[in-house]
Amino acid sequence: MPEVRLVGANNEQMGVVSINEALQRARALDLDLVEVAPAAAPPVCRIMDYGKFKYTQSKREQEARKKQTVIQVKEIKVRPKTDDHDLNVKIKHIRRFLEEGDKVKVTVRFRGRELTYASQSGFEVLKHVLDAIGDLSKVESSPKMEGKTMMMVVSPSGQKKKTAGTQAVASGQRSLAVGGSAKQPQDLPGPAEKQEGK
Repeated sequence: MPEVRLVGANNEQMGVVSINEALQRARALDLDLVEVAPAAAPPVCRIMDYGKFKYTQSKREQEARKKQTVIQVKEIKVRPKTDDHDLNVKIKHIRRFLEEGDKVKVTVRFRGRELTYASQSGFEVLKHVLDAIGDLSKVESSPKMEGKTMMMVVSPSGQKKKTAGTQAVASGQRSLAVGGSAKQPQDLPGPAEKQEGK
């Protein structure tokens, strides 16, 4: 008959017992028998309230997410011939993103013959943007050509940080264009781009 190393409800070591005896002890306490180390020899099982354990674990994860710093990379796309009004609107979006603590990737896209003067016209557009947001930002990645685009990345100079709500968001880019039954949880401890601003 298969045997397991049993850990009690209060983490006390109860020795090696048969699986049937381990289940009986769990049932007697109206608790669950949970396998916590299946690779051990013999496997380790713990007597616990599995529902309560999962609830407590979920609450801990939620608290950890609330304290996690969230910094996203937003993207603003412009053209070398974007008119002043549209460019100012995009600059307002950049300022808002920076004030919220996010990094911003500013991309100038070129078409056809625009590529002939890309290095000059693209730099002029990015310099204009940088002058308009200089009080809020610092350059993290200087202007450079990547294929048919010129881009730079700016980050908040004051680093106003946001905290996540109930779900943490990984850093990324957003373009503006049973009781008494044996269980085998995988996460138990061991025994001992919506577009914006276009």
